[in-house]
Amino acid sequence: MKDSHSAEADTEATLQVLLAQVARYDGMDVTDGMGKKIGEIRNDMDVLHQLSGGEMVDLAGRMVLNNKGEETFNFGKHKGKPVTQVLREEPSYYDWMMNGDFALDTKRKLTEIKLRNFNKK
Repeated sequence: MKDSHSAEADTEATLQVLLAQVARYDGMDVTDGMGKKIGEIRNDMDVLHQLSGGEMVDLAGRMVLNNKGEETFNFGKHKGKPVTQVLREEPSYYDWMMNGDFALDTKRKLTEIKLRNFNKK
């Protein structure tokens, strides 16, 4: 690759990888970390945007955005409840998740939510 690691060359390489991946997986189902179908790969920017971000807060799909744009739990006894509400009413739930077998991205996002909402001065 000519001029590798320049901004332009890296951008072009990223585009080529994306186009090849979309062509290869076109029409295939996409599922979240819980196995729930969240869409289908299509060569469409709106579809790709929804699949790459959309409602999911973390990559495993343990937290999603509700219709108000609030982060909510997407599993277990607190499914559908806002994360901030659960952390306020049951602070030990944070420790349970941090010590549990959850993906690092899930733990990182949970920590971001906690710090953003409970460490304000």
